[in-house]
Amino acid sequence: QYSFKEVFGTLVVQKELFDVVAKPLVEDLIRGKNGLLFTYGVTGSGKTHTMTGSPGDGGLLPRCLDMIFNSIGPFQAKRFVFKLDDKNGVDVQSEVDALLERQRRDALPVPKTPSGKRHMDPEFADMINVQDHCKVEEVDEDNVYSVFVSYIEIYNNYIYDLLEEAPFEPIKPKWNSCNTPVRNGDFIPPQSKMLREDQNHNMYVTGCTEVEVKSTEEAFEVFWRGQKKRRIANTQLNRESSRSHSVFIIKLAQAPLDADGDNVLQEKEQITLSQLSLVDLAGSERTNRTKAEGNRLREAGNINQSLMTLRTCIEVLRENQLYGTNKMVPYRDSKLTHLFKNYFDGEGKVRMIVCVNPKAEDYEESLQVMRFAEMTQEVEVARPVDRPLCGLTPGRRFRNQAFREELARKLEMRGGPLGGETEEQSVAEMLLQSFPPLPSCELLDINDDQTLPKLIEALEQRHKMRQMLSEEFAKNVLAFKTMLQEFDSSVLSKEHYIQGKLSEKEKTIAGQRTELERLEKKIKTLEYKIEILEKTATIYEEDKRNLQQELESKSQKLQRQASDKRRLEARLQGMVAETTMKWEKECERRVAAKQLEMQNKLWVKDEKLKQLKAIVTEPKEKPERPSRERDREKAVQRSLSPPPVPNAPPVRLRHRRSRSAGERWVDHKPPSNVPTETVLQPHVPHAITVATASEKALAKCDKYMLTHQELASDGEIETKLIKGDVFKTRGGGQAVQFTDIETLKQESPTGRKRRSSPSHPDPLGEAADSEWTDVETRCSMAVEMRAGSALGPGYQHHAQPK
Repeated sequence: QYSFKEVFGTLVVQKELFDVVAKPLVEDLIRGKNGLLFTYGVTGSGKTHTMTGSPGDGGLLPRCLDMIFNSIGPFQAKRFVFKLDDKNGVDVQSEVDALLERQRRDALPVPKTPSGKRHMDPEFADMINVQDHCKVEEVDEDNVYSVFVSYIEIYNNYIYDLLEEAPFEPIKPKWNSCNTPVRNGDFIPPQSKMLREDQNHNMYVTGCTEVEVKSTEEAFEVFWRGQKKRRIANTQLNRESSRSHSVFIIKLAQAPLDADGDNVLQEKEQITLSQLSLVDLAGSERTNRTKAEGNRLREAGNINQSLMTLRTCIEVLRENQLYGTNKMVPYRDSKLTHLFKNYFDGEGKVRMIVCVNPKAEDYEESLQVMRFAEMTQEVEVARPVDRPLCGLTPGRRFRNQAFREELARKLEMRGGPLGGETEEQSVAEMLLQSFPPLPSCELLDINDDQTLPKLIEALEQRHKMRQMLSEEFAKNVLAFKTMLQEFDSSVLSKEHYIQGKLSEKEKTIAGQRTELERLEKKIKTLEYKIEILEKTATIYEEDKRNLQQELESKSQKLQRQASDKRRLEARLQGMVAETTMKWEKECERRVAAKQLEMQNKLWVKDEKLKQLKAIVTEPKEKPERPSRERDREKAVQRSLSPPPVPNAPPVRLRHRRSRSAGERWVDHKPPSNVPTETVLQPHVPHAITVATASEKALAKCDKYMLTHQELASDGEIETKLIKGDVFKTRGGGQAVQFTDIETLKQESPTGRKRRSSPSHPDPLGEAADSEWTDVETRCSMAVEMRAGSALGPGYQHHAQPK
């Protein structure tokens, strides 16, 4: 779905389209503003028909011309009063210069400018027969107007004048030294027109033919003459497809009348030149659908390239306005966008008519066209236009016309034009008519005495009347002279008053000009200071950014150093703790070994003393001690890794409690463990005993212990308790980090009994001594002690952190 300002159906008439789209542009043209009207769409969608129209129903272009001439018809200037120069400007000439110019043009052998009174070409006569009589309201009657038209086309990114009388020069290939055309496709461009920029930074086509027209018929005949030269070709999509962009430019020059309302004011600054450009774009099309090749393929490529440049310019303008950026608009990439650069910069209104073909084959291209057209609505390029101020009294033209009509009426009442002799005769006739009539002067009888007295009486009456008229005339002359003197004195006083006022105004204007100059200098100084401050702010901002980047890099470096320091401290602490634990264990081991050695020495001395005592107190007969035999039997029964002795005194088995029994544990005992039935079985209360570690068991506990058994180097069974912490992983599972290994090892005693053998044993004393000197008994007593005790040999605890 796409939204537009106006949507017209397939049965819309040309008048409705004109009233909505083009009529506001014509009104702006009359008021001195510029306008631009595009027709845009896929090939065959009706762009040329919308712009030109068809017989019996004129399009936008003839309706625009008709509205212009309906509005300014009675206010048009004579030919060559306005004269366009070659630099996109306009000059004004006096009536005499314009008359000489017309005579000189009439004497030239070139074809004359087409006249509206001539018989029109029937090919386009129906198109301009518009019966609407649409016109602009509130046209300035004190101005005079002239209309100039020009017609160009942009073909293969070259600009050609369609009104030029010179013969058209086709594209010629380059020829090499062997008089054969070059095969690389390089062509010599034909003679085309160049784009220039005038003193007001407006773009124009230099050397373009501009024709002054005085009627709708005359203007459309000029358009039709150029239309016949336009490039069209037969493609698969359209029988007469436009292969170029055509631009019909209507320029309206207007200038105010002088104070008398008779002639044009001869001041170039008061001339207003406005322009309306009607553009019929070539159709956007895909070459694979038109089956184009050769020249048609090159034409389609240039058309699509210029339309793509137009789309890019609109997109960049929209981005600059929406996001406040200042990207450069690529006007110069195409002659089409370069020519209308001023419109996109704000020199007038821009309207676009999007023509859509309902054919299913044009669906995708129509979507692209409508997407672009919808985006162009978001671009605003309106900018006010300053018109020159005219200090003359409005209504001059009609007052002058009324004066002329009144003078002509009075002349008709008086019987014709007033010359010198005629005026005197009419006054004499009036006087004669006012005098009394003369009697008959014929003397038929000599004795007639009545005719002469009557004549004398009439002449005397006339003489008296003449004297009265003379006196009255003298009085009137005197009164008139008095009135003239009073009028002169009043005029002089008014002139003096006006001169005083003008001098005051001039002083005020001079003071204001001085103030304006001072303010302009102040503005320039402030702008210079602002520029310096902006540059200083830019430098400071750059320094601030550099310092911030340096500060961030320094802080990152410090953070890295701090993290490295923490890691190093943790590592050193771990090494110190490990070394401390190692030396503590080594010291304990050495102390325990020394204690055991001293105890063994003490025990040896005790044995020697007991043997000495036994020798001293030995009886003559030496009975064999049954305890020795029992000891021998025990020694014979022991193996390398013996099970508990059944004949040993019963000892209550006590399990070793784990050092971390406060948490909840997973006690992992693989089925390969050997039940030794010894005290080397750790006991962890509230533990979950499993044969295979599972995630369900690990999720319930926070500690983990694995019981591992293996044979040591001396053939004894060695049990290792591998401990670790259980924590949750990011994926929702469980992981174990090993932190400690405890080694539990049982050692077999030597098998001999270390006790004294007195020659005369005392049964009670012997039993008591043998209990305390028997190695097995000592071992069983040592087992009763706490782990890590230094009071008895036979138990070692080794733990190393991971």
